[in-house]
Amino acid sequence: MIMFTSRRLGYGLLVLGLVASFTFLTLRAIPGDVVRLQLADAPGATEEQVAQRAAELGLDQPVLSQFVTFMSDLVRLDFGTSFEDGRPVLEHITERLPATLELGLLALLLGLMLGIPLGVASALKQNSPLDQAMRVLAVVGMSVPNFWLALLLITFLAQWFGWSPPLVYVGPGENLAQNLAHLALPAFALAVGSMAGVARMLRSSMLEVLGSNFIRTVRSRGASEWNVLFKHAGRNSLIPVFSLLGLQVGSILGGTVILESIFSIPGMGSLIFDAVQQRDYPVVLGCVIVYGGLFILVNLIVDVLYAIVDPRIRY
Repeated sequence: MIMFTSRRLGYGLLVLGLVASFTFLTLRAIPGDVVRLQLADAPGATEEQVAQRAAELGLDQPVLSQFVTFMSDLVRLDFGTSFEDGRPVLEHITERLPATLELGLLALLLGLMLGIPLGVASALKQNSPLDQAMRVLAVVGMSVPNFWLALLLITFLAQWFGWSPPLVYVGPGENLAQNLAHLALPAFALAVGSMAGVARMLRSSMLEVLGSNFIRTVRSRGASEWNVLFKHAGRNSLIPVFSLLGLQVGSILGGTVILESIFSIPGMGSLIFDAVQQRDYPVVLGCVIVYGGLFILVNLIVDVLYAIVDPRIRY
């Protein structure tokens, strides 16, 4: 297990390096002059002022030199400073990351809480009207864009019930009720896709396990149906679901970029959304690296959990 974890961490660092390199080069290929964009409010800026500002931001160097400097700083966990306010990028990230983690965790838990019962019920009532309805619901849930669903929820709740989420975000330590009320709609919109994927995967996995020989053996020994379903079939059926959850984390993190802007949540998603519009390269790169690191870390944890859920798995 130690060798496996070390190897996966090494692969993860390599992937992060490739992601950082690709993002750096992509940002530099975007049309537009960052310096002139920043000086747009000063139409009388001279060429000397433009050159001076470019030198301050380090944009007067060749792209290859900028890339080498960026990668050498990244090895030391130095993400640089923001082009907009001059603050270290790491400060922006540490301020915004808790809100994004809370939103993502709520969405993931909600997806599991809704998807697991739906998947189990669909498997136990195979080909019944309930199963057909669950399968249609799962397909719709996987097809609907989360930002579109969020806008529909805001519109319908405001028109039908006269309710809308709080406009001002507060942390859970300040007012937990208002915090959860603010995150309820975006968390549900993010959770719908996870719920549908978990339900479909769990249904297929449980049907396969229930038809296996060892389940017939357990039933022939007089085990109760509850014991068969939740101790034997359920545990083995969850292994593919863990694989899916690792992928769903990427989808949830990607969804926060738009939903945090829609619901005015001061998280990483809204930070990277604003940074892209302002051509704030260091902030964009820092956010992408953190997102990539979270995705790799969660998938590593999922791989380790395989051995806990199924003792037959050894690395």
